[in-house]
Amino acid sequence: MLNLVLFGPPGAGKGTQSQNLIEKYGLIHLSTGDLLRNEIANGTQLGLEAKKLMDDGKLVPDEVVIGMISNKLDANKGARGFIFDGFPRTVAQAEALDQLLASKDSEISGMIALEVTDDELEQRLLLRGKSSGRPDDANPEVIRKRIKEYNDKTAPVAGFYQNHNKYTSINGIGSIDEIFGSINSVVAGY
Repeated sequence: MLNLVLFGPPGAGKGTQSQNLIEKYGLIHLSTGDLLRNEIANGTQLGLEAKKLMDDGKLVPDEVVIGMISNKLDANKGARGFIFDGFPRTVAQAEALDQLLASKDSEISGMIALEVTDDELEQRLLLRGKSSGRPDDANPEVIRKRIKEYNDKTAPVAGFYQNHNKYTSINGIGSIDEIFGSINSVVAGY
């Protein structure tokens, strides 16, 4: 089973590259953002709580996210693999994900990190906010807060995967095809 963590700050291109990986390798996209937005769209209690946190640029509690991921894995037992997009965001989540996958006789194949400058991220997110209608992408102050949250809390997850020899960094600036070519080179090594 091919299980990839596609890693990078908000606006790095994870969603775009995930779609390319899904089409090429037949993987299932596991985006915590999509799972949460689905809860929000359905107006569930979890969705309402998550919306307030996301609108403030904050993260949703680990136990909620791990539970949603476990349910998604169980619902797709015959999958060729998964792309974890937007998760794990902390070392504790990476450890919990490893435990969850081990309990299902699986593991992370590797982490591919898309590296993009903060200025480029802010411009990309503002553009996405104009077309997507997502309030968290339309406000420069919230965007900067999300990027800071990533740099402070999420970036250390790369060290976790480096320590397990499962980390590769890719330049996330360039054409979609160029970036995907770099990603394919890494996946070929798995």
